[in-house]
Amino acid sequence: MIYPASGTGAWEAALVNTLSPGDRVLCFETGHFATLWQQLAGRLGLDVELVPGDWRHGVDPAQVAERLGDDREHAIKAVMVVHNETSTGVTSRIPEIRAAVDEAAHPALLLVDTISSLGSVDYRHDEWGVDVTVAGSQKGLMLPPGLSFNAVSDKALAAARTARMPRSYWSWEPVLEANRAGSFPHTPATNLLFGLRESLRMLHEEGLSAVFARHQRHAEATRTAVRGWGLEVLCADEREHSPALTAVVMPEGHDADELRERILQRYDMSLGAGLGKLAGTVFRIGHLGHFNDLTLAGTLAGVQLGLSTSGVPIAPGGLTAALERLEAE
Repeated sequence: MIYPASGTGAWEAALVNTLSPGDRVLCFETGHFATLWQQLAGRLGLDVELVPGDWRHGVDPAQVAERLGDDREHAIKAVMVVHNETSTGVTSRIPEIRAAVDEAAHPALLLVDTISSLGSVDYRHDEWGVDVTVAGSQKGLMLPPGLSFNAVSDKALAAARTARMPRSYWSWEPVLEANRAGSFPHTPATNLLFGLRESLRMLHEEGLSAVFARHQRHAEATRTAVRGWGLEVLCADEREHSPALTAVVMPEGHDADELRERILQRYDMSLGAGLGKLAGTVFRIGHLGHFNDLTLAGTLAGVQLGLSTSGVPIAPGGLTAALERLEAE
Protein backbone atom coordinates (compact mmCIF):
# COMPACT_ATOMS: atom_id res chain seq x y z
CA MET A 1 0.00 0.00 0.00
CA ILE A 2 1.29 3.46 -0.97
CA TYR A 3 -0.04 6.65 0.60
CA PRO A 4 0.69 10.32 -0.15
CA ALA A 5 2.04 10.91 3.38
CA SER A 6 5.12 11.00 5.55
CA GLY A 7 6.20 7.96 7.54
CA THR A 8 3.88 9.00 10.37
CA GLY A 9 0.94 8.18 8.12
CA ALA A 10 2.33 4.69 7.53
CA TRP A 11 2.69 4.28 11.32
CA GLU A 12 -0.99 5.08 11.76
CA ALA A 13 -2.07 2.87 8.86
CA ALA A 14 -0.21 -0.10 10.36
CA LEU A 15 -2.05 0.31 13.67
CA VAL A 16 -5.59 1.17 12.60
CA ASN A 17 -5.81 -1.64 10.05
CA THR A 18 -4.72 -4.43 12.39
CA LEU A 19 -5.98 -3.50 15.88
CA SER A 20 -9.09 -2.65 17.85
CA PRO A 21 -9.68 0.04 20.49
CA GLY A 22 -8.06 -0.90 23.80
CA ASP A 23 -5.78 -3.56 22.32
CA ARG A 24 -2.43 -3.85 24.07
CA VAL A 25 0.74 -3.18 22.09
CA LEU A 26 4.29 -3.85 23.25
CA CYS A 27 6.75 -1.04 22.47
CA PHE A 28 10.43 -0.46 23.19
CA GLU A 29 12.10 2.84 24.05
CA THR A 30 15.03 2.69 21.64
CA GLY A 31 15.02 6.39 20.71
CA HIS A 32 13.04 9.45 19.71
CA PHE A 33 11.09 7.91 16.84
CA ALA A 34 10.18 4.77 18.77
CA THR A 35 8.84 7.11 21.45
CA LEU A 36 6.79 9.08 18.91
CA TRP A 37 5.26 5.90 17.46
CA GLN A 38 4.19 4.63 20.88
CA GLN A 39 2.73 8.08 21.68
CA LEU A 40 0.71 7.90 18.46
CA ALA A 41 -0.56 4.46 19.51
CA GLY A 42 -1.68 5.89 22.84
CA ARG A 43 -3.54 8.77 21.19
CA LEU A 44 -5.41 6.23 19.03
CA GLY A 45 -6.76 4.58 22.18
CA LEU A 46 -4.45 1.58 22.29
CA ASP A 47 -3.09 0.23 25.58
CA VAL A 48 0.65 0.87 25.28
CA GLU A 49 3.12 -1.20 27.28
CA LEU A 50 6.52 0.49 27.01
CA VAL A 51 9.78 -1.27 27.84
CA PRO A 52 12.23 1.48 28.96
CA GLY A 53 15.61 1.81 27.25
CA ASP A 54 18.78 3.89 27.39
CA TRP A 55 18.70 5.03 23.71
CA ARG A 56 22.08 3.33 23.18
CA HIS A 57 20.81 -0.18 22.45
CA GLY A 58 18.25 -1.73 20.14
CA VAL A 59 15.39 -3.97 21.18
CA ASP A 60 16.64 -6.83 23.36
CA PRO A 61 15.25 -10.10 21.91
CA ALA A 62 15.48 -11.70 25.37
CA GLN A 63 13.11 -9.04 26.73
CA VAL A 64 10.69 -9.75 23.89
CA ALA A 65 10.72 -13.48 24.68
CA GLU A 66 10.33 -12.86 28.41
CA ARG A 67 7.45 -10.38 28.11
CA LEU A 68 5.52 -12.46 25.57
CA GLY A 69 6.21 -15.63 27.56
CA ASP A 70 4.61 -13.99 30.60
CA ASP A 71 1.56 -12.99 28.54
CA ARG A 72 -0.20 -16.35 28.78
CA GLU A 73 -3.61 -14.84 27.98
CA HIS A 74 -2.23 -13.26 24.79
CA ALA A 75 -3.40 -9.78 25.74
CA ILE A 76 -0.59 -8.28 23.66
CA LYS A 77 -1.81 -7.99 20.08
CA ALA A 78 1.23 -6.41 18.42
CA VAL A 79 4.93 -5.83 18.97
CA MET A 80 6.15 -2.48 17.58
CA VAL A 81 9.83 -2.16 16.66
CA VAL A 82 11.84 0.59 14.95
CA HIS A 83 14.41 -1.20 12.79
CA ASN A 84 16.86 1.69 12.39
CA GLU A 85 16.46 4.40 15.03
CA THR A 86 17.38 7.62 13.25
CA SER A 87 17.89 9.57 16.46
CA THR A 88 20.54 7.23 17.87
CA GLY A 89 22.27 5.34 15.06
CA VAL A 90 21.14 1.98 16.48
CA THR A 91 19.72 -0.86 14.36
CA SER A 92 17.61 -3.52 16.09
CA ARG A 93 18.11 -7.17 15.15
CA ILE A 94 14.79 -8.07 13.55
CA PRO A 95 15.50 -11.78 12.82
CA GLU A 96 16.34 -12.36 16.49
CA ILE A 97 13.21 -10.48 17.56
CA ARG A 98 11.11 -12.65 15.23
CA ALA A 99 12.75 -15.74 16.72
CA ALA A 100 11.87 -14.47 20.21
CA VAL A 101 8.21 -14.08 19.25
CA ASP A 102 8.24 -17.61 17.81
CA GLU A 103 10.01 -18.97 20.89
CA ALA A 104 7.20 -17.63 23.05
CA ALA A 105 4.64 -19.23 20.67
CA HIS A 106 2.79 -15.92 20.83
CA PRO A 107 0.28 -14.80 18.16
CA ALA A 108 1.16 -11.08 18.37
CA LEU A 109 1.71 -9.26 15.10
CA LEU A 110 5.21 -7.94 14.43
CA LEU A 111 5.13 -4.35 13.16
CA VAL A 112 8.46 -2.86 12.01
CA ASP A 113 9.36 0.72 11.08
CA THR A 114 11.97 0.76 8.27
CA ILE A 115 11.60 4.45 7.42
CA SER A 116 15.35 5.14 7.69
CA SER A 117 16.60 1.67 6.77
CA LEU A 118 14.75 0.54 3.64
CA GLY A 119 17.16 0.75 0.71
CA SER A 120 20.17 1.28 3.01
CA VAL A 121 20.17 -1.66 5.43
CA ASP A 122 19.52 -5.31 4.62
CA TYR A 123 15.86 -6.00 5.40
CA ARG A 124 13.63 -8.94 4.44
CA HIS A 125 9.91 -8.57 5.09
CA ASP A 126 8.87 -12.10 4.09
CA GLU A 127 11.96 -14.04 5.10
CA TRP A 128 12.04 -12.48 8.57
CA GLY A 129 8.34 -13.03 9.18
CA VAL A 130 7.32 -9.39 9.59
CA ASP A 131 3.58 -8.73 9.55
CA VAL A 132 3.56 -5.01 8.70
CA THR A 133 6.57 -3.13 7.39
CA VAL A 134 6.34 0.65 7.57
CA ALA A 135 8.47 2.73 5.19
CA GLY A 136 8.91 6.22 3.77
CA SER A 137 10.43 7.82 0.70
CA GLN A 138 12.90 10.30 2.16
CA LYS A 139 15.85 8.18 3.33
CA GLY A 140 17.32 5.19 1.50
CA LEU A 141 14.88 5.63 -1.38
CA MET A 142 16.51 9.04 -2.01
CA LEU A 143 13.29 11.01 -2.55
CA PRO A 144 11.70 14.00 -0.83
CA PRO A 145 9.21 13.19 1.94
CA GLY A 146 5.69 12.48 0.77
CA LEU A 147 5.31 8.76 0.08
CA SER A 148 4.68 6.20 2.79
CA PHE A 149 4.30 2.45 2.50
CA ASN A 150 2.81 -0.56 4.27
CA ALA A 151 3.90 -4.05 3.23
CA VAL A 152 1.69 -6.65 4.89
CA SER A 153 1.59 -10.37 5.53
CA ASP A 154 -1.40 -12.67 5.08
CA LYS A 155 -1.69 -12.74 8.87
CA ALA A 156 -1.96 -8.94 8.94
CA LEU A 157 -4.58 -8.98 6.17
CA ALA A 158 -6.59 -11.48 8.18
CA ALA A 159 -6.31 -9.26 11.26
CA ALA A 160 -7.58 -6.31 9.22
CA ARG A 161 -10.84 -8.15 8.52
CA THR A 162 -11.75 -8.16 12.22
CA ALA A 163 -9.95 -5.01 13.46
CA ARG A 164 -12.32 -2.32 14.76
CA MET A 165 -10.17 0.81 14.82
CA PRO A 166 -11.87 3.66 12.89
CA ARG A 167 -10.20 4.13 9.53
CA SER A 168 -11.04 5.69 6.21
CA TYR A 169 -8.12 7.35 4.41
CA TRP A 170 -5.69 4.83 5.94
CA SER A 171 -7.80 1.76 5.20
CA TRP A 172 -5.96 -0.92 3.26
CA GLU A 173 -9.08 -2.31 1.58
CA PRO A 174 -9.79 0.51 -0.90
CA VAL A 175 -6.08 0.76 -1.74
CA LEU A 176 -5.88 -2.93 -2.55
CA GLU A 177 -9.11 -2.77 -4.54
CA ALA A 178 -7.92 0.21 -6.60
CA ASN A 179 -4.47 -1.33 -7.10
CA ARG A 180 -6.04 -4.32 -8.83
CA ALA A 181 -7.07 -1.91 -11.60
CA GLY A 182 -3.73 -0.11 -11.54
CA SER A 183 -5.01 2.98 -9.77
CA PHE A 184 -5.39 4.63 -6.35
CA PRO A 185 -8.49 5.45 -4.26
CA HIS A 186 -7.11 8.98 -3.71
CA THR A 187 -5.01 11.46 -5.67
CA PRO A 188 -1.52 9.95 -5.87
CA ALA A 189 1.74 11.88 -5.49
CA THR A 190 2.48 11.31 -9.16
CA ASN A 191 5.77 13.20 -9.28
CA LEU A 192 7.12 11.15 -6.37
CA LEU A 193 5.98 7.91 -8.01
CA PHE A 194 8.04 8.80 -11.08
CA GLY A 195 10.95 9.53 -8.74
CA LEU A 196 10.42 6.22 -6.96
CA ARG A 197 10.62 4.36 -10.27
CA GLU A 198 14.01 5.98 -10.95
CA SER A 199 15.24 5.32 -7.39
CA LEU A 200 14.40 1.64 -7.70
CA ARG A 201 16.23 1.50 -11.04
CA MET A 202 19.31 3.02 -9.39
CA LEU A 203 19.21 0.57 -6.51
CA HIS A 204 18.83 -2.45 -8.78
CA GLU A 205 21.51 -1.19 -11.18
CA GLU A 206 24.02 -1.07 -8.32
CA GLY A 207 22.64 -4.31 -6.85
CA LEU A 208 21.15 -4.51 -3.38
CA SER A 209 24.05 -6.49 -1.94
CA ALA A 210 26.45 -3.81 -3.18
CA VAL A 211 24.20 -1.05 -1.82
CA PHE A 212 24.17 -2.63 1.64
CA ALA A 213 27.93 -3.25 1.56
CA ARG A 214 28.57 0.37 0.59
CA HIS A 215 26.51 1.62 3.52
CA GLN A 216 28.31 -0.71 5.92
CA ARG A 217 31.70 0.45 4.61
CA HIS A 218 30.85 4.13 4.97
CA ALA A 219 29.50 3.54 8.47
CA GLU A 220 32.69 1.75 9.49
CA ALA A 221 34.83 4.57 8.09
CA THR A 222 32.74 7.12 9.97
CA ARG A 223 33.10 5.27 13.26
CA THR A 224 36.83 4.99 12.58
CA ALA A 225 36.98 8.78 12.27
CA VAL A 226 34.96 9.32 15.46
CA ARG A 227 37.22 7.04 17.46
CA GLY A 228 40.28 8.59 15.82
CA TRP A 229 39.12 11.96 17.17
CA GLY A 230 38.87 10.41 20.63
CA LEU A 231 35.09 10.84 20.69
CA GLU A 232 32.38 8.32 21.52
CA VAL A 233 29.84 6.67 19.23
CA LEU A 234 26.42 6.69 20.90
CA CYS A 235 25.50 3.11 19.88
CA ALA A 236 26.93 0.86 22.58
CA ASP A 237 26.53 -2.56 20.93
CA GLU A 238 28.86 -3.54 18.09
CA ARG A 239 26.11 -5.72 16.60
CA GLU A 240 23.72 -2.77 16.31
CA HIS A 241 25.70 0.00 14.63
CA SER A 242 23.57 1.65 11.97
CA PRO A 243 24.82 1.53 8.37
CA ALA A 244 22.72 4.65 7.66
CA LEU A 245 23.95 7.19 10.21
CA THR A 246 26.27 7.63 13.18
CA ALA A 247 25.41 9.58 16.34
CA VAL A 248 28.43 11.13 18.06
CA VAL A 249 28.55 12.06 21.75
CA MET A 250 30.02 15.50 22.50
CA PRO A 251 32.60 15.80 25.30
CA GLU A 252 31.40 17.22 28.61
CA GLY A 253 31.09 21.00 28.52
CA HIS A 254 30.62 21.26 24.75
CA ASP A 255 27.29 21.82 23.02
CA ALA A 256 26.46 19.78 19.92
CA ASP A 257 24.05 22.39 18.55
CA GLU A 258 26.70 25.13 18.77
CA LEU A 259 29.05 22.87 16.82
CA ARG A 260 26.39 22.18 14.22
CA GLU A 261 25.69 25.90 13.82
CA ARG A 262 29.39 26.66 13.37
CA ILE A 263 29.81 23.97 10.73
CA LEU A 264 26.71 25.17 8.89
CA GLN A 265 27.82 28.80 8.87
CA ARG A 266 31.52 28.26 8.10
CA TYR A 267 31.43 25.19 5.83
CA ASP A 268 27.84 25.14 4.51
CA MET A 269 27.24 21.60 5.78
CA SER A 270 24.24 20.53 7.83
CA LEU A 271 24.56 17.80 10.47
CA GLY A 272 21.70 16.09 12.25
CA ALA A 273 20.66 17.40 15.66
CA GLY A 274 20.26 15.41 18.83
CA LEU A 275 16.53 14.73 19.25
CA GLY A 276 14.47 14.50 22.42
CA LYS A 277 16.59 13.88 25.49
CA LEU A 278 19.73 13.84 23.31
CA ALA A 279 19.32 17.51 22.30
CA GLY A 280 22.62 19.35 22.60
CA THR A 281 24.57 16.26 23.58
CA VAL A 282 24.99 14.46 20.24
CA PHE A 283 25.26 15.31 16.57
CA ARG A 284 24.44 12.90 13.77
CA ILE A 285 26.37 12.17 10.57
CA GLY A 286 24.21 10.73 7.82
CA HIS A 287 25.81 8.41 5.26
CA LEU A 288 22.91 6.91 3.37
CA GLY A 289 21.30 7.05 -0.03
CA HIS A 290 23.14 8.67 -2.95
CA PHE A 291 26.55 8.78 -1.24
CA ASN A 292 30.09 7.85 -2.25
CA ASP A 293 33.63 7.82 -0.84
CA LEU A 294 34.40 11.39 -1.85
CA THR A 295 31.17 12.68 -0.32
CA LEU A 296 31.96 10.93 2.93
CA ALA A 297 35.55 12.21 2.93
CA GLY A 298 34.29 15.78 2.50
CA THR A 299 31.70 15.29 5.22
CA LEU A 300 34.26 13.99 7.72
CA ALA A 301 36.69 16.78 6.79
CA GLY A 302 33.97 19.33 7.56
CA VAL A 303 33.26 17.71 10.91
CA GLN A 304 36.95 17.66 11.84
CA LEU A 305 37.36 21.33 10.85
CA GLY A 306 34.30 22.25 12.88
CA LEU A 307 35.47 20.36 15.95
CA SER A 308 38.94 21.90 15.78
CA THR A 309 37.79 25.49 15.24
CA SER A 310 35.17 25.13 17.99
CA GLY A 311 37.79 24.26 20.55
CA VAL A 312 36.56 20.73 21.09
CA PRO A 313 39.50 18.65 22.35
CA ILE A 314 40.11 16.01 19.68
CA ALA A 315 43.02 14.00 18.35
CA PRO A 316 43.84 15.12 14.79
CA GLY A 317 43.97 11.68 13.22
CA GLY A 318 40.28 10.94 12.72
CA LEU A 319 40.02 11.97 9.08
CA THR A 320 43.25 10.23 8.12
CA ALA A 321 42.14 7.02 9.83
CA ALA A 322 38.83 7.14 7.94
CA LEU A 323 40.58 7.68 4.60
CA GLU A 324 42.86 4.73 5.30
CA ARG A 325 39.77 2.64 6.02
CA LEU A 326 38.25 3.68 2.70
CA GLU A 327 41.51 2.97 0.85
CA ALA A 328 41.65 -0.54 2.31
CA GLU A 329 39.01 -1.82 -0.15
